[in-house]
Amino acid sequence: MASLAPARGARARVLFALIGFLTLADLFATQAILPALAARYSVGAGTIGVAANAGTIGMAIAGLLAGVLASEVDRRRGIWAALALLALPTLLLAIAPNLWTFALLRVAQGLCMATAFTLTITYVAEHFTPEEATAALAAYVTGVVASNLVGRLIAATVASTAGLPASFALFALLNLVGALVTRFALASGAPMMQPRCNHFWSAWAAHLQTPALRRAFAVGFLILFGFIGVFTYVGFVLAAPPFALSMRALGLVFLCFAPSLVTTPLAGQAARRRGTPRALPLSLALAIAGLALAALPSLAALILGLALVAIGTFFAQALATASVGRIATRDKAAASGLYLCCYYLGGLIGAVAVGALFDAGGWHAALAAVALALGLAAWLGAGLKPATDG
Repeated sequence: MASLAPARGARARVLFALIGFLTLADLFATQAILPALAARYSVGAGTIGVAANAGTIGMAIAGLLAGVLASEVDRRRGIWAALALLALPTLLLAIAPNLWTFALLRVAQGLCMATAFTLTITYVAEHFTPEEATAALAAYVTGVVASNLVGRLIAATVASTAGLPASFALFALLNLVGALVTRFALASGAPMMQPRCNHFWSAWAAHLQTPALRRAFAVGFLILFGFIGVFTYVGFVLAAPPFALSMRALGLVFLCFAPSLVTTPLAGQAARRRGTPRALPLSLALAIAGLALAALPSLAALILGLALVAIGTFFAQALATASVGRIATRDKAAASGLYLCCYYLGGLIGAVAVGALFDAGGWHAALAAVALALGLAAWLGAGLKPATDG
């Protein structure tokens, strides 16, 4: 099939939102069924939380490597191939016999998802103007928001009616749909010609010497640290007394992501009008306010708090992701890969650290750690200026 011209305007935003949804639909879907998985493998909250988030290990590794090895890769071909391969470990999760196998398959999923993620944001940075790229990436993150909402609803609904294996099988089908959409909707995305580095790590070193990029990487780390810390373990709070929600009701709680579908696309406009250094701290301040509500012994307050956390962290993620492509003047794939590596390492460490705090000190201890992380991210985000600005 002949290559299509790069989509523009509203068409581009819809397309990249759909690709974002289909790329990460099953990354966090397991959070809605963690109590059932914990029972299946006879483990505690902290242990299953780390195993379910083991995909972030693969995300970090693949993001890093895809960034520096992408110089010879056609972007479209790489994205659809990664999504097609993703269907295999997703399907095998349905029959994983033990927790170690489950965790390793999650790592394999992460390798595929991060490869597609890195190549997609690199494609956007290389094929659009800075203004268009910010809008397209905001749409992409909106698709990720939708995957958080719809993925959890699908996982909880299917698992409660047809069992855990059926849930994973359905997500494998969605992976294949993502591969087909990318294959036929994106233009061929051959990499921009750039001078070769003497060593594959030279691009990493160059980006790490840029203060603005270091800040962006740290902000990404802290955002997912906080997000994982909240949404991995809140299911155990909701499944236990006094709330004692069923699996299906637990899935419906994640409708708290719905407002983010409206607010996240506004990130591009906020960056143009207010600038990332002002908009990003404000969004994280909203998330921290949500944490305070989530600490109250009220289901309504908890759900409202979760909605504010989602709005604030997704908005900040869209701003931080777009800032990397704007700040990096060359080797954009390597810069995107470094950002994603830091971002998903933050998620892994958040799962481990906040899980340990949750097991030892409960929900309030977990929320306190997340508040500190997001507060630090807000402070760092206030200094997120392009390299040319100092």
